[in-house]
Amino acid sequence: MIHRNIFHNDRIVPIGKARLSPGQAGLLNGYGLFTTMRIFQGEPFAYERHWRRLEKDAAKIGLPFPFDAAVVRRQLGELLTANQVVEGTARIYMILNHTGFWQSDESGPEVDLILFTAGLPAHSDVARLGIAENGRHAASPLAGVKTTAWLNNVWHLAEAQKAGWTEVILLNERGEVAECTSANIFCVRGGKVLTPPLSSGCLEGVTRSVLLEIAGRAGVQIVEQTLFPEDLYSAEEVFITSTNRTLLGVNEIAGRKFSVSMGPLAQKLERAFDGAMREYVAARAASVR
Repeated sequence: MIHRNIFHNDRIVPIGKARLSPGQAGLLNGYGLFTTMRIFQGEPFAYERHWRRLEKDAAKIGLPFPFDAAVVRRQLGELLTANQVVEGTARIYMILNHTGFWQSDESGPEVDLILFTAGLPAHSDVARLGIAENGRHAASPLAGVKTTAWLNNVWHLAEAQKAGWTEVILLNERGEVAECTSANIFCVRGGKVLTPPLSSGCLEGVTRSVLLEIAGRAGVQIVEQTLFPEDLYSAEEVFITSTNRTLLGVNEIAGRKFSVSMGPLAQKLERAFDGAMREYVAARAASVR
């Protein structure tokens, strides 16, 4: 549930007082970007990675980007204080206001900045995954861009949950594993951790990128490799990663069950990730003294 206060453009306002106009064409058309961050011990973990992805995606879709990373971080900090968030999540939205015919002539910034916070959503201890063919279009120029046009994701998730699954694996047009609707996917085969490459159409998830960087010091080898459903079915371990769930073990895919949900390599990576979050908070505290 979104907390009572949000940050909208230049100030904190109660959510009931925020005005989003029907003339904001980007809001109606999904012409915008967003990112979801984990708030850990009062800090937005890996903020710099999230910001770099926003900058990269903005350049790709031609979204004006008149924002400063340090200023938005300070604004987010003010919102965390206002909502008394120590452990939870936060989102940054950037919405284009003027595009196409269906827009208004209201005054306002070219791009709306909206910051939300919320608690950590509840989730199951393990995941049961369905399979969706053609859930990702790897050849799309927008593949891997985290836009606010998120219907494909939320629709696939809703359909999967109606069928009794926790999440769903999205296959691309080549039948390759891409990702889940809001998580990257990994499997263990032959002592190595494998995950689909970005060419699969998957999002460059921040948790994924952190794991790729820190796995070596945990004694784990992660390889980006094209995967098919059969590779997951015969894997020793399967797990998914996201901001809200970090690492979550998988105990079933499309009716095929696994003897373990969080195997030894997934547990190693989970411990390494927890250590990385603690190191990040400590380094941030040292830098602002």
